[in-house]
Amino acid sequence: MAERGVDVSALPQEVREQLAELDLELSEGDITQKGYEKKRAKVLSPGPSSASAPEPGPSNSSSSSSRHRRTRRPHRSSGTRDERYRSDIHTEAVQAALAKHKEEKMALPMPTKRRSAYVQSPIDNCTPPDSSSSSDDEAVSSESAGPQQSPDTWINSSLHGSSTSSSASSTLSHGESRPTQAPQPQSQQVPPPPAPARGSRVDLPSNAVVRGMSRGQSRSSMMETADGVPVSSRVSTKIQQLLNTLKRPKRPPLSEFFMDDQEEIVEVPQADPNTPKPEGRQIIPVKGEPLGVVSNWPPALQAALARWGATQGKSPALTALDITGKPLYTLTYGKLWSRSVKLAYTLLNKLGTKNEQIIKPGDRVALVYPNSDPGMFWVAFYGCLLAEVIPVPIEVPLSRKDAGSSQVGFLLGSCGVGLALTSEICLKGLPKTPTGEILQFKGWPRLKWVVTDSKYLTKPSKDWQPHIPTANTDTAYIEYKASKEGTVMGVAVSKVAMLTHCQALTQACNYCEGETLVNVLDFKKDMGLWHGVLTSIMNRIHTISVPYAVMKACPQSWVQRVHIHKARVALAKCRDLHWAMMAHREQRDTSLASLRMLIVADGANPWSVSSCDAFLNVFQAHGLKSEVICPCATSPEAMTVAIRRPGVAGAPLPARAVLSMTGLSHGVIRVNTEDKNSALTVQDVGHVMPGALMCIVKPDGPPMLCKTDEIGEIVVNSRAGGTMYYGLSGVTKNTFEVIPVNASGTPIGEIPFVRSGLLGFVGPGSLIFVVGKNEGLLMVSGRRHNADDLVATALAVEPVKTVYRGRIAVFSVTVFYDERIVIVAEQRPDASEEDSFQWMSRVLQAIDSIHQVGLYCLALVPANTLPKTPLGGIHISDTKQLFLEGALHPCNILMCPHTCVTNMPKPRQKQPVGVGPASIMVGNLVAGKRIAQAAGRDLGLIEDQDLVRKVNSDLHLAVCTATCVQLHKRAEKIAAALMERSGINIGENVVLLYPPGKSHILCPVLVVFERLGQLKNYIGVKVKVTYPWFSPDDLPRKRPPTIYKPPNAEMIAYMDFSVSTTGMLTGVKVRDFSHHLNRFFLVILGSFGEPLTPGGVKFPSHHTSLFRPMSFVKIDVFQKCGIWVNSPHNATEYYTIYGEENLQADHFNTKLSFGDPQTLWARTGYLGFVKRTELTDSSGDRHDALFVVGSLDETLELRGLRYHPIDIETSVSRAHRSIGESAVFTWTNLLVVVAELCGSEQDALDLVPLVTNVVLEEHHLIVGVVVIVDPGVIPINSRGEKQRMHLRDSFLADQLDPIYVAYNM
Repeated sequence: MAERGVDVSALPQEVREQLAELDLELSEGDITQKGYEKKRAKVLSPGPSSASAPEPGPSNSSSSSSRHRRTRRPHRSSGTRDERYRSDIHTEAVQAALAKHKEEKMALPMPTKRRSAYVQSPIDNCTPPDSSSSSDDEAVSSESAGPQQSPDTWINSSLHGSSTSSSASSTLSHGESRPTQAPQPQSQQVPPPPAPARGSRVDLPSNAVVRGMSRGQSRSSMMETADGVPVSSRVSTKIQQLLNTLKRPKRPPLSEFFMDDQEEIVEVPQADPNTPKPEGRQIIPVKGEPLGVVSNWPPALQAALARWGATQGKSPALTALDITGKPLYTLTYGKLWSRSVKLAYTLLNKLGTKNEQIIKPGDRVALVYPNSDPGMFWVAFYGCLLAEVIPVPIEVPLSRKDAGSSQVGFLLGSCGVGLALTSEICLKGLPKTPTGEILQFKGWPRLKWVVTDSKYLTKPSKDWQPHIPTANTDTAYIEYKASKEGTVMGVAVSKVAMLTHCQALTQACNYCEGETLVNVLDFKKDMGLWHGVLTSIMNRIHTISVPYAVMKACPQSWVQRVHIHKARVALAKCRDLHWAMMAHREQRDTSLASLRMLIVADGANPWSVSSCDAFLNVFQAHGLKSEVICPCATSPEAMTVAIRRPGVAGAPLPARAVLSMTGLSHGVIRVNTEDKNSALTVQDVGHVMPGALMCIVKPDGPPMLCKTDEIGEIVVNSRAGGTMYYGLSGVTKNTFEVIPVNASGTPIGEIPFVRSGLLGFVGPGSLIFVVGKNEGLLMVSGRRHNADDLVATALAVEPVKTVYRGRIAVFSVTVFYDERIVIVAEQRPDASEEDSFQWMSRVLQAIDSIHQVGLYCLALVPANTLPKTPLGGIHISDTKQLFLEGALHPCNILMCPHTCVTNMPKPRQKQPVGVGPASIMVGNLVAGKRIAQAAGRDLGLIEDQDLVRKVNSDLHLAVCTATCVQLHKRAEKIAAALMERSGINIGENVVLLYPPGKSHILCPVLVVFERLGQLKNYIGVKVKVTYPWFSPDDLPRKRPPTIYKPPNAEMIAYMDFSVSTTGMLTGVKVRDFSHHLNRFFLVILGSFGEPLTPGGVKFPSHHTSLFRPMSFVKIDVFQKCGIWVNSPHNATEYYTIYGEENLQADHFNTKLSFGDPQTLWARTGYLGFVKRTELTDSSGDRHDALFVVGSLDETLELRGLRYHPIDIETSVSRAHRSIGESAVFTWTNLLVVVAELCGSEQDALDLVPLVTNVVLEEHHLIVGVVVIVDPGVIPINSRGEKQRMHLRDSFLADQLDPIYVAYNM
């Protein structure tokens, strides 16, 4: 632009500072290139703000403070985004997608968090040095000044609440102002609930007002507790917000492919007719150009080293840099050869005894060298090749808790490694035991460590020479590879494959003898090993190795090396391009004109095109040519799949494709023409390697050839590729021995192909395009999503205020028959709860709009807590494992199961009964089903000497015994004493109080009695009257003169009062019976008011039947229904002062509508079933056992089904070791789970996804609210039963002081 030519030094100080601020915003990703140009033009345009000199006053003060802030800030910004995924086009698309929801004002409930949960530990608040925290794929930014602001005004306005149609992800938090309500009469105001016992929460604004409800308001709009008390608390407000959100129209659900067919769930897949399908012809395998034969190519790679060591001994082979980016040492070909020979001789002859050496040709040894010492690695690698020992390069272990350490141990074990080679400096840095021995790392086999420094090596005799055979199929080296699940396997590369691969790279890259190559990649594996260690030796190339530590300290060092050494080739990643681009301002006299090839190792990443373009735009002025940039596609199994050949001036530009993300998710190629927000721009990675044959097959199922417009996995047949997973023959066949088949299932040939793990297609001109990797593929509801695409979208939501250094991990977990997407990001220490929740909400919106998929969980963890890879990146598989184990310890979490779980079983509908009860019974009989009815034996007499025992529940021992006669005599004394001492009259009530589980009828502690008219006071009103107390322990020794006898059997013997777990107080009247009936009933009744039959036992004179609730029709066996009992000792009625005759008749005097309509039945309130066993009763018939599954009153009706709370609570208690007691209840069709946290509060948020997962998996229910509380909060009555309704009332009245409340979207 014209403004670029402006002399900045001549501008006023204020304008220069504004331009500096803009440059910093652009470098850190806070502003797009387009926005940068607009703002820069505005600053430079003539006007008072830019033409006049700054006036003294506040402006100067602010400028000065900005300069000071710039000086104080570290070199890197902790809020910078990951530049692998930087794309101005995609950023603008995400912002446009979010802007569509600007007008929607849907209130989302922000999670409730106790104040103590806000505070991060001091370790979390400290930002460690860059050496331990930076990612291997993250960006380095320059200094920035002042608070970072978002460039677009729509962002601020959208923070108040915007949402998509399906993700339910608005951003309203508790700080949002409520609409003004009309003042209510004081008499109608409901006072706010009492404050919690423990400290106040911080999620409500200080000016929040809790208002009551007038009489004129609709009853349906008011929330009440179980006791009818109106609820007006923040909890109920949040639940109402959640309900309003869930009522919004969602994206049309997938075809419900689960049908609840009685006892099993049957999958019924139904194809969507609108799904795009491939329409092209079947693909034809693509051939690379023939691999040429050069006369001077060596027969083996070791022979090339021997040749150059003998003929070009002083030619430089390797130059290593120190931490400042300056040359540390240079290893010549002569020194490399001699030291490698000494190491080979030492390995074969000096380890062990003369007759028995530790190492023999063909053995595997581990190479443990740091990235800062390439010279020692080169010597060790070629020394192993000369000794015909198989090297296995691995990363240096730093501690026993290293991420993936046990998987590295699995690799070493599967390869049979027993010896490790390392340098003296590295050995001293390894963790050791107090005795000085090397620590035994987790999962590792026992290793013997050998130091390979020259002073410890033995010079071979003159007659000893290493054996260098012609390249064959024997294994040359093993390269480690981590799978999607985190398993580390070793890819074996044969000697002929190693040599052929070097030859193919030499031909494709047109390497020439004596060139200089700058290698910024890891030299132990992949492109850094293949180009920088192997192919360079074959062509006598001078390699300049730039370790990762040097790049962090001097990000422009590799560009300087290209300039100083006039390097012809450079190996780098997108992150290296961006780092150099950010640091080029510090040194502008560099020239890249010597480069003929800049190989971008991660060019297969679809988001690499933006980094390549930006780097070219900056360094074109420094001599960089566009045809120099050469992206490539590689994998450990297939090695180099494709690479763009170095171009010539005037050649056509590389190919690019703008694809529809929707089409990609369905596995088809569609050029994006409609919604530019859902577009992905990819660049080609060149042509197939020389001598290779490549085709595209379906990634799932049999390896069927794809169509030309279909995305599939790239498979390659070549001599230059891996041969197997060493020691793992089972998984080897599925990867290294693939035979593609055509549409009819016929193999296309007999030659095996190797799966590369890359997903892509063949474009025009046989150019290869890669759109993702198998390891990053997320299959959600039949659609494919790339983890890198989701990371790019999340980073485009301007995370500078929330995400720490752009560190985001995306993976999927299998929950309820499908994969669910989880995003975990590190939160900046200074990020507020408001900013974090707003960012999470907007990420939900963006991903739903761009990718049309819902997130299952979005979690933020403290900075620097995610497990790291050896180079500082996020270890995805370990992060996933921590999430599943509940050990991730997030500081913020947002679950969205209602949004993304679209494959729930269809709710069961209550079918109208079209036939009468007689027809139902006849139908059951005709079908051969037995009626669910069981009868006990006839009631016999109980002997007077039968013993009644009181058992100690703790020791399970009898502490006292009594016969029935003794028990009856003691009862007579108590009755007589009551009549004499208290003056109680016949028909009055006496209250019996006993400690639960400690005393029985035999050892009473205390008896309190009161008049009948005062019973209501005892139940519900404070008692202000002193009542007589009577202790049965103080009874007269002599026989009472008069014994009371009831005048008739209809007198009330006693009343059994109990509070159910649903919060209902009931009193059941029990009539007087005959002596033996009374004795028997007192013993078996326990604390239950209505007859209870334990499973498998039928009491005398006891007839039990099962009936459908509210149907009055008997059902067949094995169906779970209500239990009714007909017995002489049934209770007769409830005690009530309200005269609920209908209730009594329904419970105590129920009759059948068909069969025997005269028999009276009592409802037990329990659900169960009858099953015939192999046991026999007294009559010789098979025994019908009755199984009780739970109380009918406690059941929860959700989705047309009945659930017993104890079943859900048992699952919840198993979800995590820190969950103690738990309780569930429903509120307005939402399932609320309350879990007591027995561990540290740091574990509180870990429980939320685990509780949601286990309830969804085992009960097919979506949890609406998860409440984490302290131990002992769940109320339990004297019988050990949970008082769930009291818990619900306390929760809705905001009286629990929970540790955390999560409202699942």
